[in-house]
Amino acid sequence: MSNLFYQTKSPRPVLDRADGIYMWDVNGKRYIDGSSGAMVSNIGHSNPAVLDAMRAQMEKSTFGYRLHFQTEASEELAQKISELTPEGLDKVFFVSGGSEAVESCLKLARQYVLAQGQARRFKVISRFPSYHGSTLGALAITGMSTMTAPFDPMMQRMPKIPAPRAYLDGLDPDDPATGLHYANMLEQKILEEGPETVMAFIVEPVGGASTGALVPPKGYMQRIREICTEYGVLLIHDEVMTGGGRTGAFFGAEHWGTAPDLICLSKGFGAGYVPLGAMIARNDIVDAVMASGGFIHGFTYAGNPLACAAGSAVLDEITRQGMVRNAAAMGDALALRLRGLMQRYPLIGDVRGKGLLAAFELMADRVTKAPLPKGLNAHSRLVDIAYDNGLIIYSRRTRGGALGDHFLVCPPMIVTEGQLDDLTDILDRSLAQFMNEVPRAVAE
Repeated sequence: MSNLFYQTKSPRPVLDRADGIYMWDVNGKRYIDGSSGAMVSNIGHSNPAVLDAMRAQMEKSTFGYRLHFQTEASEELAQKISELTPEGLDKVFFVSGGSEAVESCLKLARQYVLAQGQARRFKVISRFPSYHGSTLGALAITGMSTMTAPFDPMMQRMPKIPAPRAYLDGLDPDDPATGLHYANMLEQKILEEGPETVMAFIVEPVGGASTGALVPPKGYMQRIREICTEYGVLLIHDEVMTGGGRTGAFFGAEHWGTAPDLICLSKGFGAGYVPLGAMIARNDIVDAVMASGGFIHGFTYAGNPLACAAGSAVLDEITRQGMVRNAAAMGDALALRLRGLMQRYPLIGDVRGKGLLAAFELMADRVTKAPLPKGLNAHSRLVDIAYDNGLIIYSRRTRGGALGDHFLVCPPMIVTEGQLDDLTDILDRSLAQFMNEVPRAVAE
């Protein structure tokens, strides 16, 4: 009987050790970490260089409160990450995770508009579906009713626009008109709410858990940047999942050549070695807030030297091993394998993603895009089958958390072609087993 509790009662074995893309339970069974945990362990498990850096920092100090000391580790990591950001985004505020990074961006944005004498601006437009974190502030901008509904009375509701799910709407994602169609919904919402009340728009460059590696249609990212600039709305890129190289670029937005005003970063930034995240902001935003009295916000572990030492070593390993290039190349190889499975299994209705942020979605009908019956619980059943077969994948309900079943396949960025073959073989067997459980009327 465990004293711990999490989201569900789903039993799992006790973890013994992990190395590279593999994990072993205490019974000696090996698993391929096909989702990098929750898209976190980007550089693989037990990297010797990161562990050495952590040991070295432990010998010096494991904690130094940010209001009492500066630390070499935090200064070094801030400099390294600022060298990777778009020009003008040089100010870094460290946190412990993605929800904290999002909260920090929201609070800095609000204090900035106050410093600009624009107190009526407080609304943050986001998308539906979307996921931006589990704190009340992050949930207020999350578009997933199953997660937000219980807490609605405790939150300030924020406006939403539809996510650009062209594949569900029967539109061509490669047609610039499609990108404009979805992006212009942002302008319409700003006008509907009143531009003088809208503070920010937050977007994942490539969709994460809520939309399953959704890649925006052509022209979308550029157009939302134009709209935000036109109406004085701050653009926040939620790069919690895409940042760190997983998509084949260090920041996901690099694929479209767009720069935000604020960036949320976590998950692969610390790569699972320590809790670590960051808010990265435009210089003038931070200067204005600091000049008006300082940033009214903070976390006890912000800038923790042990976490920053680990994060700095993670960045070094990403560069030293050419992991971003490998993520791009292995992402292409993974996409080919997933599309091959799509040809074999009619229930796979879509394959999508960028680099090693990839997903496939199960549907009852590829033409109508009808989801599988909710009662099948495909999103959890296929995960359990794959787990029993030694493969870890990550799933969510696709359509606002209520219906649909997508599965993220996101191995660490060190994965090889041979390991992708092993992963695909287990996934193939798991899909075959799942198909045998599906009622004939659905399977056909």
